[in-house]
Amino acid sequence: MKRWLAVALVLTTACKGKDKKPDQPDKGSGSAGSAAAPPEPMARPSQNPGSLPQMPALELADDPKRAQKIELGHALFFDKRLSGNNDRACYSCHKNEDGNGGHDKLAMGSGDKPLTRHSPVIWNVGYYKNSLYWDGRAKDLEANAKGAWGGGNMGAGADNLDKKAAEIAAIAGYKKLFADAYGATEIKQDQVANALAEYMRTLVCKDTAYDKYAAGDKTALSDQQQKGLDLFMGKGGCVACHAPPFFSTAMNVEGGIYFNAGIGTQGVPEDKVDIGRQKVTNEAKDWAKFKPPSLRNVAKSAPYFHDGSVDKLEDAVKVMASGGIKNKNLDPLLQDRTLSAEELADLVAFLGGLDCPGKLEEPKLP
Repeated sequence: MKRWLAVALVLTTACKGKDKKPDQPDKGSGSAGSAAAPPEPMARPSQNPGSLPQMPALELADDPKRAQKIELGHALFFDKRLSGNNDRACYSCHKNEDGNGGHDKLAMGSGDKPLTRHSPVIWNVGYYKNSLYWDGRAKDLEANAKGAWGGGNMGAGADNLDKKAAEIAAIAGYKKLFADAYGATEIKQDQVANALAEYMRTLVCKDTAYDKYAAGDKTALSDQQQKGLDLFMGKGGCVACHAPPFFSTAMNVEGGIYFNAGIGTQGVPEDKVDIGRQKVTNEAKDWAKFKPPSLRNVAKSAPYFHDGSVDKLEDAVKVMASGGIKNKNLDPLLQDRTLSAEELADLVAFLGGLDCPGKLEEPKLP
C-alpha cells in the first residue's frame, strides 16, 4: 500500500511544486510535501496482484463499551425522531439503493429544503483523519454528526442538541441502550454524536472484487477490468487523487488532500461559485478545492461530484480523464489523458469492481 500511495503523493507533489526551488517544500493545503523519487513503474500492475495494496484494519482505541455504543448508534442513525421535524434520519441521505450516497443532486434537508452539496458515500468514512465533509471542516465523525444533526440536514438546531438528546434518551426503549453504553451519565449531544460515530466506523467496505483480486483471486476481475486497472494506475492518472486501497488519496491522511477539478465553476459567476476548502482555510489557493471522494461503490452511487452535476458514471469518468473543467485554479494534475472510447469503457468497467457487497441493515427502533 505504501508504494502506491507514494506514487500518488509524488505525482501530487511534482505537479504542485514544479515552480518551486528543489529544496523548498510545498506548504499548500492538499500538498503531500517533499517525497523521494517514485519507484520504478510496473508494466501492468494488474498482472502482479500481490503488489496491489489491501485495506488495513481501522485503528481504534480500546473501549469495553464500544459494542453497546455501536448498537445505540445503529438505532439512532435510522431514527427520524432525532431530527427537528421528525422527518429526517441520517439514513435518509445515505440509503442502500443509492450506494449509501445521496439520491438527489443536492442533499434534501429537514422540511425538504435543498442543501448546497451532494451527500457522499460513507463506506470507510471512519478512515478520514481531521477531514470530514467535502471541505474537510469537521475534525472527526463526532463533529460531523453534530454538524449534520444540528444543521440543515436534520434541522435539530445547533443550540438545541442537548435538549434533543435528552428527549431521545427519555424514550422508554432508548433508556436501556443509553445506560448500557454510557452508564448513569446525563445524556447530552456528546453521547449521541459519539454513538453515531461509533456505528459509522463499522461501515467498512473491504471485500470488493478489487480486494479479492489484490488478495490473490485472479478470477475476481474480468480481463476488461484488469485493463481498466492498468489505466487507473498508469495512463489514466486516476491514482494521483484516488490511490488504492482507499481509492481517495485524502483518506487516512491527516487533514486530507483537496483538488480543484473545476466542478461547479462552468458558467457560474465567480462570486456564486462554491469555494469549497477556501471557506475553511480562508486561503485563495484553496478556491473551489474539494476532497476527492472514495471511489468504492461509485458505480452504485450516481449522481456524481460535490454538486451532483453529472448523472452517469461514464460522463464523470470522461470529465476527469479529459482534464476537468478549466478555471482560474484548476489543479495541474488535471490533464487530458487522451483516452480512447475503448479505454474509457475499460476504466468504467474497473470501477464496477469497487462495488461494496454489504448494505446498511435497518434495525428495529426502540
